[in-house]
Amino acid sequence: MRNGIYKTLLISIFFLAFISCSNDDDSNHKQSLNGNYNGTFTVEYLNGDTFSNSVTVRFSEGNNYQSSGNKDYFPAGGSGTYKKSNSTIEFFDINFWTTNFDWHLILGGEYEYSIKGNELILSKSKSDFGIYKYELTKGK
Repeated sequence: MRNGIYKTLLISIFFLAFISCSNDDDSNHKQSLNGNYNGTFTVEYLNGDTFSNSVTVRFSEGNNYQSSGNKDYFPAGGSGTYKKSNSTIEFFDINFWTTNFDWHLILGGEYEYSIKGNELILSKSKSDFGIYKYELTKGK
């Protein structure tokens, strides 16, 4: 009988410890992105070339997004819907694009993300191209 009480107590302690742990990834996943974000887009190509420009990304109801683009395609822009998980956001761009630039410059596909306060960092690494990064701050 004593073993049964200890076993129940031990299981209860593990259960309470498990449900009381806080995971930042889970809180990121639950945090709404809705709003306007301003910041910088940077791409670092494998050959050492780096390009950077200002960018605005707007997230709205229904998991919609819209990203500003530049004439030099750094970044190209993009708009559509997105799906957020614990550590990634997948962007589903709905636009038609010409073939005269690096399509990874479009805000589309899967990005790793982190949120700290009003700061949102989106990044993806394409092993055969380079690193694409959005460093954004949410507007008030």
